[in-house]
Amino acid sequence: LQVLNEKKLQEVDSLWKEFETPERANKIVKLKHFEKFQDTTEALAASTALVEGKLSKNLKKILKKIVAKDAHEQLAVADAKLGGVIKEKLNLSCIHSPMVTELMRGIRSQIEGLITGLPSREMAAMCLGLAHSLSRYKLKFSPDKVDTMIIQAISLLDDLDKELNNYIMRCREWYGWHFPELGKIITDNLAYCKCVRKVGDRSNFASSDVSDILPEEIEEDVKAAAEISMGTEVSEEDINNIIHLCDQVIEISEYRTQLYDYLKNRMMAIAPNLTVMVGELVGARLIAHAGSLLNLAKHPASTVQLLGAEKALFRALKTKRDTPKFGLIYHASLVGQSNAKNKGKISRMLAAKTALTIRYDALGENTSAEMGAENRLKVETRLRLLEERGIRRISGTGKALAKTDKYQNKSEIKVFDPSGDSTLPVVSKKRKIQELDEQDTEVAVKAKKFKAEMKEGTALEDGEPVKKKKKKKDKEKQAEEEAVLSEELPTSPITEVR
Repeated sequence: LQVLNEKKLQEVDSLWKEFETPERANKIVKLKHFEKFQDTTEALAASTALVEGKLSKNLKKILKKIVAKDAHEQLAVADAKLGGVIKEKLNLSCIHSPMVTELMRGIRSQIEGLITGLPSREMAAMCLGLAHSLSRYKLKFSPDKVDTMIIQAISLLDDLDKELNNYIMRCREWYGWHFPELGKIITDNLAYCKCVRKVGDRSNFASSDVSDILPEEIEEDVKAAAEISMGTEVSEEDINNIIHLCDQVIEISEYRTQLYDYLKNRMMAIAPNLTVMVGELVGARLIAHAGSLLNLAKHPASTVQLLGAEKALFRALKTKRDTPKFGLIYHASLVGQSNAKNKGKISRMLAAKTALTIRYDALGENTSAEMGAENRLKVETRLRLLEERGIRRISGTGKALAKTDKYQNKSEIKVFDPSGDSTLPVVSKKRKIQELDEQDTEVAVKAKKFKAEMKEGTALEDGEPVKKKKKKKDKEKQAEEEAVLSEELPTSPITEVR
């Protein structure tokens, strides 16, 4: 189509008015060249090339003819990427702007009036067929690549597990009134239901053979317990209902096994690398939680690590506590193999490698599981290094094992404290010190008295009178008399005799 009036194209807001009728549209644009597709396959190839921004062969031929005639004119394109390809390969100037977008919209609305010789029915059928073909191409439809089946299968598997658990609990409790000892002897739920269905009343255990269900030792224990059981007697109708419940449990268990095999095969077909990394159950739960494999591929590794732990994450952020380290990925075998100290590190590394494998499965064309096996080996090697504490350090000469301290066993021997057996009240340290000081002073006083008594005894033996202690007044009188005598006597130089 060739534009006749370029001035009217400048008014972008009112351009739609020029395409209200076919007559007005023919005044704006004129048909210059039209070439019909031979079949739907050719139309689909041209459409997909335009969607991907590529130049198809037919379009290239047509544009070469136009370039030969009108090389000086500009070509209006709806896709800027396609315009760049045309300019690069054909050296034809292209224009892309909001004005071009409005022009394309107007041309599409009046396409039947601008292109003559096309019936409306044929045009509608052609558009519908091309739309279906193009949609299939965009979705890259393949029965093996439908992840909806995985989402439904893993949801059904979880529902079956819950129902099986409820049925088995009801069966054990119901039959336990009749034969309570059987529940403690047979721990396997499926074997329990098969045994009940085959025997029925506990009195039949002595004559029945359950060697195909139970080992010989357990079979003998069951028969011995049946003879001395303390359970109540039940009617035949009750036994029939219990047997019917056992049939349901066995059928659901068999269907669950079949569904698990189906899920395993489907996961290996759709996401083989993801299955190798984390297992089919964890991989299916991740896909179901994200909604689809493509949505899961858009998530970063940190989101993959915490998928399934959203409540714990937002609660931790709200209360300003430590955020969780793992979500659904916690159930992967590699995280389960590690100890509690290294679970966070392994889950972080596993999530990073799993994010790569998910993108490879969702967007890659290769369906092999080699990439998943390589990444799993790397995570296993890292896990082994962490468990063995063999982290390598890079030195000046090369890599060397990190030196570890020599292990020394320190055993603490606890000795019995006999002070705990004493019934006397506990005395504080301060009081003990005061009592010791008082005892020392008493000993010193007694020693002084003893010395004084000894001196008096020796003085009596020598015949010298013992001097009595003078009172304070006598001492003061004696001091005054000595002072008077010293004033009356003349002073004389004192010579020091040595």
